[in-house]
Amino acid sequence: MLFIRRSQSQKTSSKFLSAEVLAPIGVGIIALFLWDIFVRITHLPPYILPSPLLVFKTLITDWNELFASLLITLQITVVAFIGATISGLLMAILFTQNKWIERSLFPYAVILQTTPIVAIAPLIILWLKNNTFAALVVCAWIVAFFPIVSNTTLGLNSVDRNLLNLFQLYKASRWQTLLYLRLPSAMPYFLGGLKISGGLALIGAVVAEFVAGTGGAKSGIAYRILISSYNLQIPRMFAALFLTTGLGVLIFVSLSTLSDFILSKWHESAVKQEN
Repeated sequence: MLFIRRSQSQKTSSKFLSAEVLAPIGVGIIALFLWDIFVRITHLPPYILPSPLLVFKTLITDWNELFASLLITLQITVVAFIGATISGLLMAILFTQNKWIERSLFPYAVILQTTPIVAIAPLIILWLKNNTFAALVVCAWIVAFFPIVSNTTLGLNSVDRNLLNLFQLYKASRWQTLLYLRLPSAMPYFLGGLKISGGLALIGAVVAEFVAGTGGAKSGIAYRILISSYNLQIPRMFAALFLTTGLGVLIFVSLSTLSDFILSKWHESAVKQEN
């Protein structure tokens, strides 16, 4: 038992010390170092480009206010992402069960994706003016919906024809074929769509907050960025941007970890092969 725990801890430590982790951290440190040197050499004032140290100090000073706003944006992102995941999966299944429904509705999903959210966000906020949170969630959902329905539909349709013929030979029902063949085959596509949709949900939430411009105690991180830019509080704006970027990276890493955990035992994209 002790040996198993030691081996697991060694695997965890080796994973954190792998090139996949150390390489981007090294690039980030070099970028911050070059940024600091550039600010010192050019003597740029903080209201144009603050130094990384000043941004870090501002982040610590304004942590309580900025983090509270970030949590509100995170709530909007999570609700929109869950809604996009459920609705996108159900819509993709519906498309697979009936080709006429797919031909009739899929173009409108494309139209929904290609319509700029900045253009329709004011209308959504106006229609749902009594519930700003719901309006922001709808805006973020619109951005996050299409990658899931598109990727999942592609995965459900990319079934091995030999296996499909085998299911038909054994007279499997449509729902049995969906449950035991199509959904497992579409899992990598679905998880890939989740990784794309997670970041887009955050982008949609931030853009919607910019358009809404809601202030007060329940304002999101985008409002803090907007007010900081208006007041030329550029270090504070950079601190809020770093928090937003960090949240996006955290969402992507979490979904990537979930994808690797689900696929690591059986799918070639996640199974580690020895050279």
